[in-house]
Amino acid sequence: MPGVIRSYVRIVDALNYRLGRVVMYGIFVMVGILLWSSISKTFFLPSLWTLESAQFAMVAYYMLGGPYSVQLGSNVRMDLFYHNWSARKKAWFDAFSILFLIFWLGVMLFGAVESTAYSLEYGER
Repeated sequence: MPGVIRSYVRIVDALNYRLGRVVMYGIFVMVGILLWSSISKTFFLPSLWTLESAQFAMVAYYMLGGPYSVQLGSNVRMDLFYHNWSARKKAWFDAFSILFLIFWLGVMLFGAVESTAYSLEYGER
């Protein structure tokens, strides 16, 4: 690898490590948001912001903490059988499983269109 690319990879790895060390405490932010949501719904008026805040915190935790987990090798590998298969069997499995992906993406697109239509109908911004 050329020196420039090697330096770039080292910088990205270092940034990823530092960011991951900070983001791993984001679980406490999510717990705090969900705890406040439970308390406010039980004793006070429910806070409307807690659901979206918890979702955004979870996405940030996943998107920023995932690379850190992969970097440390602590991610869960899902290729229990797949890595032992021949290239031909992998290709057949991929060709079959892509149908499920296309179906899921279609469902997601349908939901997005419905939500967008609802938002436009009621003038949400």
